[in-house]
Amino acid sequence: MTGLARVWPFVWPHRRQLFLSVVFAVLVALFWGLNLSIVFPVVKVLLEKESLHEYVLNEIETQEARCAKLTTELKAIEAKYPTGVAPEPVQTEGAASLDSEMEFLADKTKLQSRLSDATRRLLFFRWLQASVMPFVPDDKFDTFALILTLFLVATIMKGCFIFAQDMMVGSVVQLATMGIRKRLFRHTFRLDYQTLSAAGTSDLLSRFTYDIEMLASGLSLLGGKVIREPLKALSCIVLAFLVNWQLTLLSLVFVPLALLVFHRLGQTLKKASHRSMESMSRIYKVLEETFEALKIVIAFGGGQRHRQRFHAENKVYYGKSMNIVMIDSMTSPVTEVLGIFAVLVAMLPGAYLVLRGTKSIWGINLASAPMSIAELAVLYAMLAGTSDPVRKLSSVYTRLKRAAAAADRIFHLMDQQSLVKDPVTPEDLPRHSRSIEFRKISYSYPSLDGHGRPAVLEDVSLKVAAGEVIAIVGENGSGKSTLVNLLPRFFDPDRGAVLIDGIDTRNVRLRDLRAQMGVVTQETLLFDESIYENIRYGNPNASREDVERAAEQANVMQFVEQFPERFDTRVGEKGLRLSGGQRQRIALARAILRDPAVLILDEATSAIDSQSEYLIHKTLAKFVQGRTTFIITHSVTQSILDLVSRIAVMEQGRLCAVGTHQELMQSCPAYQRLYRIQVQQKSA
Repeated sequence: MTGLARVWPFVWPHRRQLFLSVVFAVLVALFWGLNLSIVFPVVKVLLEKESLHEYVLNEIETQEARCAKLTTELKAIEAKYPTGVAPEPVQTEGAASLDSEMEFLADKTKLQSRLSDATRRLLFFRWLQASVMPFVPDDKFDTFALILTLFLVATIMKGCFIFAQDMMVGSVVQLATMGIRKRLFRHTFRLDYQTLSAAGTSDLLSRFTYDIEMLASGLSLLGGKVIREPLKALSCIVLAFLVNWQLTLLSLVFVPLALLVFHRLGQTLKKASHRSMESMSRIYKVLEETFEALKIVIAFGGGQRHRQRFHAENKVYYGKSMNIVMIDSMTSPVTEVLGIFAVLVAMLPGAYLVLRGTKSIWGINLASAPMSIAELAVLYAMLAGTSDPVRKLSSVYTRLKRAAAAADRIFHLMDQQSLVKDPVTPEDLPRHSRSIEFRKISYSYPSLDGHGRPAVLEDVSLKVAAGEVIAIVGENGSGKSTLVNLLPRFFDPDRGAVLIDGIDTRNVRLRDLRAQMGVVTQETLLFDESIYENIRYGNPNASREDVERAAEQANVMQFVEQFPERFDTRVGEKGLRLSGGQRQRIALARAILRDPAVLILDEATSAIDSQSEYLIHKTLAKFVQGRTTFIITHSVTQSILDLVSRIAVMEQGRLCAVGTHQELMQSCPAYQRLYRIQVQQKSA
């Protein structure tokens, strides 16, 4: 199923509005054909100088005479064969008799068809004479003024219906895209952290903004012009068929050629649109990296470098966009040329019939009777009225293809499956009370280019008793954060298992597992809300008293009382209105409010001042009691040693030693080296 077709489930709930929009589109098409058909009475009055009353009377007389003549001819041919069939074929002249019977049937059918057509026309003109003509003035100028008035009213009505249709379509499009945006946002939370990280923030933002905007633009056209314009063209074709179906049929010979041309252009355009949107994602990435690191960019004078990158990506986007512009520029002239050919193919024979006063060319009947100038004018108006909607459709063709490409990108993300899934039959996970075990863990991060990457963790086994505080130390890239990130299942190991109280974490619900986790990271992530809401994020059901108690425990009250709005003070984007230490204490209060059975501190104090670190460790000394706590760090300070019972040392993805500080200083060279370097840095 193509991307645009997959939008239908999001449109279906709003089908009533969509149905009304189609009704309004039909009314627009009817008034469009009505406005163009007004050419006939105008030509009759102005060029042929014939009043409409005279025209109707003449047509009634003509059709009555035609009906009488055809009836006489039909009776004559039936009298020739009174039984209704040709005579039985003679044995010696069987072929000739068969030809005679076929000729009789063909002549009879042809006469009956002409009589039926003449009868319909006669009934129509008699209806006009009885129902419409009493309202038409006898004076030609008054008739012309009435025609123009009706034209104005019809145009106003058509405009009102266009407005109503666009409003209905706009409502459906906005509701449908809102549904897509919400579904996509909800789906991202079903994906694992690893998949989302690989996609990147810029690419996700591009799909949520630029791609959905392109999709909404395409849907507006699809529900508006793409429905309305074909109906307008259809109304003109139907009326043109009523005027002269033979000439109208001639004008349609270019339709297959046009479809083939647009199919080829569409395939090229969709590929170009995909590449253009990918290029826009890279522009988003440059902007994101620049503004995220704005302080560094300014401090190091890197503005020129970022401008060059931005310029380079914009040049790439320009090139890809120009491919789209080139295809878009081709559609309009191609459509116009094909439209002119279609009109000429019909109008040249039509002009021949009018000027020569005949109804056939080279023995081929192209009209039931010689055409008048007024009929030829109406035929031209209808064919021109058909080409105008087609021209408008060609102008939206590129936007529809870009919308299709955007839909493909959106639904590609929506189709992605999480690498971390809930089990089909989950086990219950009571509050952690016995142990946490990493059993023979091996893990490699997936490679985006398809090539293998070295193992980050290799055959790591570690068992931690409930309530134990353990430090995971090692140099950068040793795998310490990766190991602990397996615990809340940010990703799953390639081999081995993580067990909580003997239960494999892959066998329990993610919601139940993470409900027992509290995480404080090095990069404190706060939301642009109040201090109160940022703390309450840890437990949305907590009361205000619970929030204030957690804030008191985390020493947040020390600075909260300095703000005029206290807990209602907004922290700004990513908490930038607060200092690093203040942000970290709010993050700790958030974890405290969660009351986790397992606490993970990932370099939680590595980027804050000594005073804030002291206050946080003082809080942790009380809070970690009775909770299994993992402290990830590359710097072992005395305040950390006062908290932990054991230290696990990671080196190049392997667990090389586990023990107390004293034991490791005697038996583990990697730990000795790490600790001595740290001591030397402090003494320096």
